[in-house]
Amino acid sequence: MSRTTDGCQKFLHYVFDYETPKTLVIPSLGVGFVFRFTQLLVVLYVVGYVCVVQKAYQETDSVISTVTTKVKGFAFTNTTDMEPHFWDVADYVIPPQGDDSFFVLTNMVVTPKQTQSRCPELPNPSTICVSDCDCIEGHANPRGNGIKTGLCENYSTTVQTCEVLSWCPLEIDTKLPERALLAAAENFTVLIKNSVTYPKFNFHRRNILPHINSSYLKSCEFNRTTDPYCPIFRLKHIASEAGEDFQEMAVKGGILGIFIDWSCDLDWWAGGKCYPKYSFHRLDNKNLVNNVAPGFNFRFAKYYKTPDGQETRTLIKAFGIRFDVIVFGNAGKFGIVPTIVNLGAALSFLSLVPMVSDWVMLTCTRKRDIYSKQKVTYLSEDADDESMSMGTTYGTQ
Repeated sequence: MSRTTDGCQKFLHYVFDYETPKTLVIPSLGVGFVFRFTQLLVVLYVVGYVCVVQKAYQETDSVISTVTTKVKGFAFTNTTDMEPHFWDVADYVIPPQGDDSFFVLTNMVVTPKQTQSRCPELPNPSTICVSDCDCIEGHANPRGNGIKTGLCENYSTTVQTCEVLSWCPLEIDTKLPERALLAAAENFTVLIKNSVTYPKFNFHRRNILPHINSSYLKSCEFNRTTDPYCPIFRLKHIASEAGEDFQEMAVKGGILGIFIDWSCDLDWWAGGKCYPKYSFHRLDNKNLVNNVAPGFNFRFAKYYKTPDGQETRTLIKAFGIRFDVIVFGNAGKFGIVPTIVNLGAALSFLSLVPMVSDWVMLTCTRKRDIYSKQKVTYLSEDADDESMSMGTTYGTQ
């Protein structure tokens, strides 16, 4: 019976006992220093990192962007493989309009006057033959150049290969010029027109800033020091900013990224700072050890008809540099909701400071036993009064 009574009393105490904070003044320089120093750390974190660095009091929005480009420049070539040729933007920018990117032709392998006819396949282990029996009529190797006719023909005085139905003569793409054919492309320029929007703040801006007029645009060229907001870039300088040599890259091609950072602070006390910041990087993998299939290339053809109506074409394996324009950024502006949320988080951090001080007081000080006895007091309603005092002086505990 007594056990049941004791159990009921403990349960009633647990449910109905009321706990109230008790102010205990500890005249200790050590504990006081820990308390104030922890408070200072919390305030520095909230003010310095959360407010100043992260700007957590702001609402944010992501950029929506559109890009158009216009390349200018011309070149003249006169090689043994090609007749003298003048190149303008319609010749070397392929295709004329790209999706946030543009391609500039710098080198090529040209196979002129191709017609649909029959010719010996290029020699390799799968095409070399001894007799017609080695060539299966109608067989097409996806890695070959045409459909086998079933005949074994002389490719040279020493080698026989299977005849194929294809565009003849076949392309020999191993004869790539060691120096870029359009080496003058390094002096071509590109105008990048970029418009951005932050819909949450109804904010719109172009990279052609309000202070830029027509006369300035005709003469300026991007320079990180003197003209950081000019939207006209010389291709050689783009490659240089990316840490690449344009002439070396132009031989087999590659991919360069033009990054436009629109990180904006739209608060009125910040002056509504929103300006583009340009950076440049090479995007394709330039591996000097594993140099298999390097660069960037593709094929296209120009078609003609002879006076007798026969279709011919000039096949071009184009090597060049593709420029990808990548726009990113976020805008921030003061918002009451994130301000209240982060203010509440700051107050919750401050509420943890006494816990740190209590742990130091009850664990690391010499008088921790005395502090522990005074920290928690159970008040009996039968007591007439309660008098507690603790005499000490300031000093190191």
